[in-house]
Amino acid sequence: MALCLRSTVLSVRPTSTSKSVKMAHAIKPSFTSFSSEKRKLPILLFDVMGTIVRDPFYEDIPAFFRMTFKELIECKHPTAWIEFEDGRINEMELAGKFFKDGRSFDLEGLKECMRRGYSYIDGVEELLCRLKQNNYEMHAFTNYPTWYTMIEDKLKISSYLSWTFCSCITGQRKPVADFYWKALRHLEVKPASCVFIDDRMANVEAAVNVGMVGLHFKDSASLQHDLSLLGIEIGSPTDNNHQKLDPAIFTKEPFA
Repeated sequence: MALCLRSTVLSVRPTSTSKSVKMAHAIKPSFTSFSSEKRKLPILLFDVMGTIVRDPFYEDIPAFFRMTFKELIECKHPTAWIEFEDGRINEMELAGKFFKDGRSFDLEGLKECMRRGYSYIDGVEELLCRLKQNNYEMHAFTNYPTWYTMIEDKLKISSYLSWTFCSCITGQRKPVADFYWKALRHLEVKPASCVFIDDRMANVEAAVNVGMVGLHFKDSASLQHDLSLLGIEIGSPTDNNHQKLDPAIFTKEPFA
């Protein structure tokens, strides 16, 4: 089926012939923890770059190298950055092979360019703050190298969520299914007790295929709308004006 262009609530209905992603209609999620400890569900798993944080790679980094984005893609080593994200090489090794021709560059200058470029995507920090106030458990679920610490130093994302699932630490990356299963084992919850949010549809589909609820991020407003459709509390706990949506627009029962 065609995928909607707006942020979409996804689920999966397994069949013997297909792993296709289907819209969630009249599917009641079962939010059950394997742990005996009482915890608020669902658990929210957030991609970081392009979902919470602006990614400097597409504009700032080409400008740093005085190239167009197309020229940068043509010149850079095809796997060096992925190896760095996966923790297979360190930043000095990255510097030695970032470009196909092995040319040298100012690594510290590149890192400073990245630092300047990191910022919250519009409206996302406010949404994270309200989710935190409502006691939702949130984790980063990201393909990113050890430079995630530069993001943390600047934006203090750990004020809202934990840097639990980073490819540079786990050695695994989205959309490989084992990465999602590893997260579930760590969290000790059933897949349907997790809501996975990412701006890349392939990563959302992979989450759905292991049984998670998937949200395709477009912007903070559409994400807030979709979280509300799932029954996730958005308003401040001290605010009596929580969003009250017409039940007729729900495509699935809210989480309990």
